[in-house]
Amino acid sequence: MKIICAAAALLALALPLAGPAQAAITVQAWGGVGGKGVDLFILTNAKGMEAKITNYGGVITSVRVPGKDGTVANVVQGFDSLNDYTSIGYGGRYGALIGRFANRIKDNTFAIGGVNYRISRDPLRPADTNNKPYDELVWDAKQRDGDEPQLVLSLIDRNGAMGFPGTVRVEVTYTLTRNNVLRITYRAISDKDTFISLTNHAYFNMAGDASGPVLDQLLTVNADTITAVDDKNVPTGVLQPVAGTAFDFRRPTPIGAHINDSDPVIQRAKGFDQNYAINGAPGTLRLAARLHDPKSGRVLEEWTTQAGLQVYSANYAPPTVAATKGYHIHGSVALEAQGFPNAPNIPSFPSTLLKRDAQYTEVTEYRFNVAP
Repeated sequence: MKIICAAAALLALALPLAGPAQAAITVQAWGGVGGKGVDLFILTNAKGMEAKITNYGGVITSVRVPGKDGTVANVVQGFDSLNDYTSIGYGGRYGALIGRFANRIKDNTFAIGGVNYRISRDPLRPADTNNKPYDELVWDAKQRDGDEPQLVLSLIDRNGAMGFPGTVRVEVTYTLTRNNVLRITYRAISDKDTFISLTNHAYFNMAGDASGPVLDQLLTVNADTITAVDDKNVPTGVLQPVAGTAFDFRRPTPIGAHINDSDPVIQRAKGFDQNYAINGAPGTLRLAARLHDPKSGRVLEEWTTQAGLQVYSANYAPPTVAATKGYHIHGSVALEAQGFPNAPNIPSFPSTLLKRDAQYTEVTEYRFNVAP
């Protein structure tokens, strides 16, 4: 059963913010990490939509859009200073780029060409600042002004970093379009065969970042199956139909409707933390999910070329800096378009192998609208 895209029932986001707006990208100095300067980039379009992104971890710190009454709100959870992000440590990752491989790999091991590799988030060489996951790195940044401003982030992920083979040149481009779309384009090339899966870990609350639980917001996921998991939430290779289960979001459903169901996977995760197999062919831009706050009318449609979508309902108490901002358990939802978790060990899954000198390209779009 396929869902029917509700885009025809939406109004294009035409409600302007107060005062005239002009498309632009501006930059503010934001401190430094490891001797490298960190900046905060502010992208705006002619309709007044605003996105703030930093080159520390490629973090989306905020996205401001109006509701049906014109009230503007930030719909992405984030923080006001660089120190807030660096103080969180592992487990925060609010709005950050995740790589080289997003999500779980069984026993942190895989093989390529008969060679076994073991990966670790902890640096193998602590003095090497490149030997860290992408959300802890300061990326090189270029800005492109115009009607659709762009921020281009790049880095060189060295061979052996975190245990992965191959030196990978990575480029991630954020584009704010004139039609209120925040587009993320991922590109990479490696000098050895390697595995790669990139995503962004933004937490969304369409009522406003600190407005409370998202349990009443309506989620639709364009997927007939999920990847079944073991007791450590690692996919086993089985695709499980969602029909008749708590994981069925093929029609608009309140996030909280089944968040406490007796399913052992839900009980173990204390909510949703599940990879969906998006309907349609990987590599084609198609609808992955739709998130709608009925009270404000704000709608997010997420479109992607990726194979999977990890739905995570913020199931644990947030770190102190997040609690101080008014963030709570189930106060947001992450919709992470990515390759399937554990794909390096499951031949039947869509491949995440990047061959030497081949081009990795994936696109995810966050399309913001207002429901009538």
